[in-house]
Order: sequence, then C-alpha cells, then structure tokens
Amino acid sequence: MMYRAVEFGTQRRSLKPWMVALLVLLLLTVVAVGIGLLAHFLVSGQKMEYYHGTFKISDLQVKSNSGQNTPYQLKDLREMSETLVSQVDEIFIDALNKHYIKNQVVRLTPEEDDVKVDVIIVFQFPSAEPRTVRKRKIRSILNEKIKNTRALSINASSVEVNAMSSSTGRLTVQACCGKRAVPLIVNRIMSGDMAAKAAWPWQASLQHNNVHQCGATLISNTWLVTAAHCFKTKANPRQWTVSFGTTINPPLMKRSIKRIIVHERYRSPAREYDIAVVQFSPRVTFTDDIRRVCLPEASATFQPNSTVYITGFGALFYGGESQNNLREARVKIISDDVCKQPHVYGSDIKFGMFCAGYLEGIYDACRGDSGGPLVGKDLKDTWYLIGIVSWGDNCGQKNKPGVYTKVANYRNWIASKTGL
Repeated sequence: MMYRAVEFGTQRRSLKPWMVALLVLLLLTVVAVGIGLLAHFLVSGQKMEYYHGTFKISDLQVKSNSGQNTPYQLKDLREMSETLVSQVDEIFIDALNKHYIKNQVVRLTPEEDDVKVDVIIVFQFPSAEPRTVRKRKIRSILNEKIKNTRALSINASSVEVNAMSSSTGRLTVQACCGKRAVPLIVNRIMSGDMAAKAAWPWQASLQHNNVHQCGATLISNTWLVTAAHCFKTKANPRQWTVSFGTTINPPLMKRSIKRIIVHERYRSPAREYDIAVVQFSPRVTFTDDIRRVCLPEASATFQPNSTVYITGFGALFYGGESQNNLREARVKIISDDVCKQPHVYGSDIKFGMFCAGYLEGIYDACRGDSGGPLVGKDLKDTWYLIGIVSWGDNCGQKNKPGVYTKVANYRNWIASKTGL
C-alpha cells in the first residue's frame, strides 16, 4: 500500500477530521511555546525589590476587667503583628497582585501615645520601570487602603515608604527570627535522615577542644541557648568553640566562646534547671544558612500532641557516636499526665520539664543531641524554641520518650542574662 501525500493544486479538497485536529494541536503547541518564551523573558527582566514601610497605630486602649481603659502591653502588640501582616497582604494582593511577593513586620516600637510599625514589603517588578515611580505608587496604595483597616486604628498620615537596596532588604528579612529558607520535609533522626542545607539555620555544635559535645540554638548574633549539663565538668570558655552549618567538619562558620552562664540553681546530678546561655565572638552575620530562632513568651503554652521537631548531631543508637551530618526528626509533645505515669517517668518529671516523642519509641534524641533545639512553628511559619534536649532513658526506648527543658519557663531568666 502506498501512502498518499496531500498536494496543493487547483482542485479543491476538504481536509479529513484527523488532519484538522492535528493542525489545531500544532497551532496550540506553537502558541504555548511562544507564551512560555515570553514569560521567561519577562520574568528574567524582573528582580526582587525591597521597600521599608512605616506607620503608627494609635488609640491603643482596651477595656480592662474593671471597665477602665488600659494601654496594650507589648506582648499584645506582638500578637497583633500577624494581623498587620495579613492586612498588608490584602492591600497589595488586591492592588499589585502580579508583582507582590510578601511582607514581614520587623519591629514594633512603643512610643508615648502610639506604636510605630516597621514592615519590609517585597515585590518583583520589570526592571525597565523607574523605581521612583514604583515607590510613589506603593506609598499611594498603602496610604489609601490603610484608611479602611478596621482591626487596628492606623494613622494614615504617618505612612512612609522608602526603597531599600537588595542586599539591605534581604539581610533585614533574614535577621528576623524563626524564618527558614527551605521547605519542611523531615522524618526522623535515629533512622538516619539528614537535614537539607539551611533547613535548621539556628542549629549549632558546641565543641570542647574541637570535639563535638552538645547542640545549641542561636537566639541572636552573639548568644546561644543550650543545656547546663553540657558544662558540669568542663566550664572554661577558652576550651570551647561553636560551629554552624549542617556538618561539623567542615564547618560553615566557627566562633570562639566568650562566656558561659549556667543557671544558678542547676546542681548535677539533679536534672532541674538544665539550661545555660553562651556568648560567642565575633558576632555572626545572618544569612539563609545562619539565622536565629524566636524565643516564646513566658506565658506561652504548647498543647499535647502538637507536632514539633528535634535536630542534632547525636548518635543514631544508644552507645553510638555523634554524627558529622545534622539530622532531624518529627515528634509529638506528650502531656504531663502521660509522662508522669509510673511506667513512663513518674515523679522524675519536675518543674520546667516536659516530654516529647512517642511512647512506642524509635524516634528520639540521643547522645550528642543534648542542648539542642526542639522547635515548633506558628501559622505564619515562624519557628519558636520550645524545648532544649535534656535527658531520657537510653534512646528511642518504649515508654521512655525524650525529656526537654521547657524554654517558656525560663524566658525571663534568659532575658536577665542576655537582654533578649
């Protein structure tokens, strides 16, 4: 059988249905490729731009139980930062949806009669448009839309917007606590899952004479939180160093320890007050790989069965050696009622302690993880230091979950030593 080609001549012929379908498909493919190429070139001509916005919240009065007006406390204002983020989101998603990326409240400053809000707003614009024009547009939108916000009384006349350099804007956002640069995908420590680069940027390794001893958590550019028992026999700061990154060797960055402050009421071998703060020098510069975690309020509570995460360089099994690569695990907070049962830990669970893990065992911290972080996130993907790896019977043993120092109970103590 011979194949027949379609010839173009003076005689009119109709195309068969399958030919029409093929031509339509080819046409759609060409259009799709063209749109894709156009989008590529448009996006490649755009860059991230950072703008620093400020405004003031006034009339900050609430009704107390006695019926009288009282000013908001700073804690209340911090809780309102999420409301502010949502409001700014709504303003720019509505007005500049194609170019708006996100915003982040970086500072709330109480003043005499109001509170000043500093917010970083991130966009992606075509580079051809003058930036001065965009700045005026952003200020105009913020000034106009902010008048309609009802959750808080925002003074529209106080609105200011200034362009930031890309490096300054990026560093300002990075300096905010509890933010990660990579998505969250974790399973367990003891079965060997390694953390991705920059996954837990507040994790640190405390080393005595250059040998890993304990984990620690970065809470500022010069301060760490860890466990007091890490220093029960080795308390000379000059013999300690701290490294950052997801491997101990080679470290991403290393610093000398300047000062070690162990809780005054810690007494080994007792396990109460198992907390210490460590100051290092020189200070670190925050990047995607090195960032501080947020500290919870002293009044913060975390519900049993909440999902939390532990990280560390500890052993993969009881009696094993510390690991060179950072590992991670997802665990659950266990209620005190369960943890204080006789077949679990009974009366060994004291003030300032809580349990996390699984009664079935398997997923747990182990030797070398001590002092490291147990963290949880809020609805805005901001991470908080909830616990410090403290103690436990063996590793991953049934009915013997990990026991952690409850950071919220020591929040005021941390502030008294570090000013944070």
